[in-house]
Formats: sequence, structure tokens, C-alpha cells
Amino acid sequence: MKIFQASEIFQFAIRIEENGEKFYREISKIIKDKEIKSVLNYLADEEAKHRKLFGDMVSKIEKYEPPESYPGEYFAYLRAYVDNIIFTNEMLNKEISQIKDTVSAMNFAIQMELDSILYYEEVKKFVSESQHISINKIIDEERKHFLKLVELKKSCV
Repeated sequence: MKIFQASEIFQFAIRIEENGEKFYREISKIIKDKEIKSVLNYLADEEAKHRKLFGDMVSKIEKYEPPESYPGEYFAYLRAYVDNIIFTNEMLNKEISQIKDTVSAMNFAIQMELDSILYYEEVKKFVSESQHISINKIIDEERKHFLKLVELKKSCV
């Protein structure tokens, strides 16, 4: 079984956060309610902060350089994988076009946060136990988003 390094997982996290930020910014353009729009913009800003946090985490971890046919090949693959699993551009565009109300926007956002949490929980199986603390930091950040969205949805119903 391939053992990934935490630095690889952070590369995924960075992409997930980039795509999450895009989603929240796009949805905030659609939503009319000022309070909800404010929370969505807050979540987008949080995604940007998390992206930076994860980038900082990568810089503090020993770099992992997998064998590649050309520079960047492996991480390009990892990023493409994440783009097709969590917060994909195609999925975002399709979902955004189908969102008709705040509740449907919240449902989609909640599901994406849950998918992210599940992804990181599964990923822990592929890193050494000494790296679980770092992965747990990512999971904690995603749980905060999930809880925020659940509370926001309650205010919409």
C-alpha cells in the first residue's frame, strides 16, 4: 500500500480550499438575504485563510518528491483528482445553476463539507500515525465550516 506524506495531503487540502472559496463566493452572488450573504462571504474568507494555513503547514513538513516523468507530474495528478472528487468546477457550475433558494445552497454546501471531512478521515489511513495530528487540523477546520452551515440552514427554514 502506498503511504502518502502529510505534505501531499496538504496539497489536496489547498485545492479543496481554493474550490470551496470559489463556491462560497459564487453562491453569495446568488443569495439575496444580506445576513446569509455575509456568512457565505465569511466562509469564503475562511477557506482562503485555511488555504494559507495548509500552505504554511506544507512549508514546515519535510518535502516529499515522488519520482516523476516531468516536474510537477505527481502533484498535478493529485490536484486533478481532488478537482474531480470534491468541489469540482463542473460540479460547482452545475450545482450553482440549479440552486433556486437558500436552503438548496446550504444543503449542497453542507454535503461538500461532509465529503471533505470524510475524505480527510480516509486519507489518514495512508499517512504514518505521526502525521495524524496534522491531518486532524484539517478535519477540525472542515468541521467548523459544517457546523456554521448547519446553523445557517436552521435560520433559513
